[in-house]
Amino acid sequence: MTLFRIGQSLTRLVHITMMYIYNIVMSGTMKESHLERLKIAKTDIVALFNAQTRRIFHYSEISQVLHDQRAFWRLTDSLTVQDFLEFLTQHTRMKEVRVNFPHRPVVRYTWGDVPLFELILSFQPNSYLSHYTAVYLHELTEQLPKTIYLNFEQRPKSYQMRGLQQGSIDAAFKRPMRTSKNVAPFRDFRICLLNSMGIGNLGVVEAPGPDGERIRLTNIEKTLIDITVRPGYAGGVFEVLKAYKTAKGKVSVNRLTALLKQLNYVYPYHQAIGFYLERAGVYDESAIKLLRKFNMDHDFYLAHGMKETDYSAQWRLFFPKGF
Repeated sequence: MTLFRIGQSLTRLVHITMMYIYNIVMSGTMKESHLERLKIAKTDIVALFNAQTRRIFHYSEISQVLHDQRAFWRLTDSLTVQDFLEFLTQHTRMKEVRVNFPHRPVVRYTWGDVPLFELILSFQPNSYLSHYTAVYLHELTEQLPKTIYLNFEQRPKSYQMRGLQQGSIDAAFKRPMRTSKNVAPFRDFRICLLNSMGIGNLGVVEAPGPDGERIRLTNIEKTLIDITVRPGYAGGVFEVLKAYKTAKGKVSVNRLTALLKQLNYVYPYHQAIGFYLERAGVYDESAIKLLRKFNMDHDFYLAHGMKETDYSAQWRLFFPKGF
């Protein structure tokens, strides 16, 4: 090969390399022309987001805003959604919130600061706060739980009910309670996503949150049932008992038993609920009798994986020794 051709090849190689480096740099950085156009339109952009009734947005919603306003704001077609988001998060009140759950990260964009529970409820459609979080929001504990439980239901399924066998109950409750692995740290908390059976949001209400926001959570009756079923999601059986004690005057045992019948659990959780009501020492006998009306055909357990137990013959229930 002649020196001339070698020179041509080297020139082409240098050119290709420089273009490659340029493209890498430009792919991660907004072009100056895009930034200038966005700065010119900033007043209109800020005005649009200030006028929104909500302050939490999905990526797709930001993309739709850009699509709808691109011509009015005189932005070029080459400006991407990522360019737009980079500008919003660096030059306006828009903030990116990312929570790295094991299965799939959740990303939201907030216009300024938003209340914690309102933000978390945006992570899943039709979700609601439950278990220890609901206990806290109903003021049934003095603790500030460090795990926030966000529940979203599966699609309703039809199940063939099978007769309970004592051996199956014993084997199931000797094992530790199954817990969700879909947990991620967020600020000073852990967020635990629960994907419960589809029951049509039975026992779910809307109420004011701690910062005046509207939140969805289980009502007191459903909360007490939930933490009886899964005490590990409420700080354990001693915290559950405290919640039952504190709920006196707030909970309707009539509504609780009616809801329990609607839920139609396979396991006899009514035995554990009756035990808690009695052990709380604050409920009338007439209220406790509502739970005694249920059948008690099997021995049952207050919690999973108990090592040493005592037994209540009245409720046919094993509970932790010394409880």
